[in-house]
Amino acid sequence: MKILLELYITFFKIGLFSFGGGYAMLPLLERELVDGRKWVSKEEIYDYYAIGQATPGIISVNTSTFCGYKMKGVLGAFFASLGMISPSIIIIIIIANFLKGYQNLEIVKHAFTGIRIAVCALVLNTVIKMAKNTIKDKTSLIIMLFTFVTIAFFSISPAIIVIAIGIFGIILKRG
Repeated sequence: MKILLELYITFFKIGLFSFGGGYAMLPLLERELVDGRKWVSKEEIYDYYAIGQATPGIISVNTSTFCGYKMKGVLGAFFASLGMISPSIIIIIIIANFLKGYQNLEIVKHAFTGIRIAVCALVLNTVIKMAKNTIKDKTSLIIMLFTFVTIAFFSISPAIIVIAIGIFGIILKRG
């Protein structure tokens, strides 16, 4: 029971102190789960990110689910996921009630503009860190560039690209 409570509290804190969701949470997830608690390895967290991107749902919730499952099975997955989404639900209810009368004020609009810029910086930081840790040779670089170009310029679904590159990786490893 102790580990279930620890999973809930850990992911509650991550969900509470990270803004922007999804990719903006990735550095905090890595710092807490890999460097801090050592529940997962760096390779595992990157695998969770990849699978989380290819599966339905929010990447941070998917990642918490995978980590919780590794730690304590289905019950661990439930507590970790619940911990991740609880702060968002609470905060959204509070903000929605508060902003009803203030959403058109210039200061509120500027605050959200600043938050969006900060989230972009967090996402860019995550991309750079992941690239440094996963691009190890020319093949990795080519895959990364191919993926970026197909998603950015041809509007192909990231899920299709992840599945295709996964199949390519299996073929490459076996060949």
